[in-house]
Amino acid sequence: MNNGFSKLSEAIKTAEAVVIGAGAGLSASAGFSYSGERFEKYFPDFIKKYRMEDMYSGGFIVMQRPPEELWAYWSRYIYINRYMDPPRPVYDMLLDVIRDKDYFVITTNVDHCFQKAGFDKSRLFYTQGDYGLWQCSKPCHEKTYDNKETVREMVLAQGFTIAEDGTLTVSEGTMLKAEVPSALVPFCPVCGRPMSMNLRADDTFVEDEGWHRALERYSDFIEKRRGRRMLYLELGVGMNTPGIIKYPFWRMTNEDPNAVYACVNYDRAFAPDAIKARSVCFSGDIGEVLEMMMNN
Repeated sequence: MNNGFSKLSEAIKTAEAVVIGAGAGLSASAGFSYSGERFEKYFPDFIKKYRMEDMYSGGFIVMQRPPEELWAYWSRYIYINRYMDPPRPVYDMLLDVIRDKDYFVITTNVDHCFQKAGFDKSRLFYTQGDYGLWQCSKPCHEKTYDNKETVREMVLAQGFTIAEDGTLTVSEGTMLKAEVPSALVPFCPVCGRPMSMNLRADDTFVEDEGWHRALERYSDFIEKRRGRRMLYLELGVGMNTPGIIKYPFWRMTNEDPNAVYACVNYDRAFAPDAIKARSVCFSGDIGEVLEMMMNN
């Protein structure tokens, strides 16, 4: 472990530019769990009614429910995973580690934790969408809409309160309402169809103007730094969508003899044989690894 940690620290220290590729494992390390205590705290009525086991599977259950109940579920889901800070400051630690580096972030996460931690917005590319955006469910046009104020109204209408720090709470004795007022159910302002979340689940995903600008900045960052000592730092990326971060990182490292590939993952830290000599693979919790870096 110490040998891997030393190699990772040296790779970051000597890199002239860092491309961070982040997956769900990074947010999991920060405490954004979708089951267990956190799920039980914010969805007790839905769990009792439908015997839900986690937030993710619960989302499929409510798809067949009336829109007032569907948006009661999703407004809670959106609020706690997009507008509340994660329980542990893992993203803050990551920023401290790379703050002085020339960096760019590409992530499949949709919880906006990078921007909440203070990362430069112009150096972020959210490839799979954002819990904070809605789009037409058809879609009839390529535009997204900020949902923060409507989501706040939805959770308040269900009996929650919002503390000064943005935390969602329930006063003792309050009975939650598993529905929102019909007037809050979102519809497309252009065609009148129901709105949906801007998440890449199928071919209806809207890649709006902001998405394309971020893609262009990401491509420019890599192109203009070719030949320099690049570090492709992969954090918590699984095998659900390896074609977005993992495989491109392997390919770009293989094509550039000055590049180094680093992977930190709880149980899937590995590299192909072609780039093993220029790879640092570290198995462990990302938050613990970053904390070690800050303390050494």
